[in-house]
Amino acid sequence: MEKQYISQNTLKRIPFYIDYLKRRKMEGDSFLSSTAIAKGLNLNDVQVRKDLALISKTGGKPKVGYEIDELLRDIGRFLGLNNNNTSILVGVGSLGTALLRYHGFKEYGLKIVQAFDNDINKIGKSINDINISSLDTLPEYIKEHEIHVGIITVPERSAQGICDILVSSGILAIWNFAPTKLTVPPNVIVQNENMASSLAVLSRHLNEKRNLD
Repeated sequence: MEKQYISQNTLKRIPFYIDYLKRRKMEGDSFLSSTAIAKGLNLNDVQVRKDLALISKTGGKPKVGYEIDELLRDIGRFLGLNNNNTSILVGVGSLGTALLRYHGFKEYGLKIVQAFDNDINKIGKSINDINISSLDTLPEYIKEHEIHVGIITVPERSAQGICDILVSSGILAIWNFAPTKLTVPPNVIVQNENMASSLAVLSRHLNEKRNLD
């Protein structure tokens, strides 16, 4: 069966759907129409219907809309949230520490099980019950525990070297927070989170707005 194309914009809207559905469920709602979801999130009604048609094959029921629990399950299956993807994090600096302390990843099927660093003052300690180990043990840990997701939060100069270790150890997906483009084989997925680029876009848009005003 031919796979349907899912745009990046659709994927970026999904977390907002999840949060809104959960909030309305807590408020006592059991069903929501696509129109109500669009209004609640200030989105285009047609776009919401298209998004939900890609996510849920059951569709909404006449007059009442989508059953919230069922739609949340469909979203979970669509994103693979039930796969419980275990991951490791490399680089326990300020950003790495913040990510280790964040509790929201589990809602999206990601669980950080181990962290790695080369600072002897950090090795052997733990953050949010996640142990910090020496970089020397990284390849062995990945292979032994069959980890497929790696998070990189090291300085730019170290990122490609860490990436190479992750790939050679069996990592298939990398979430990269280092401000550099990584070189990986075709079978490895890389999601870059470049905060400097985001800040540049924000600054540019703010400058344009000021000039218009």
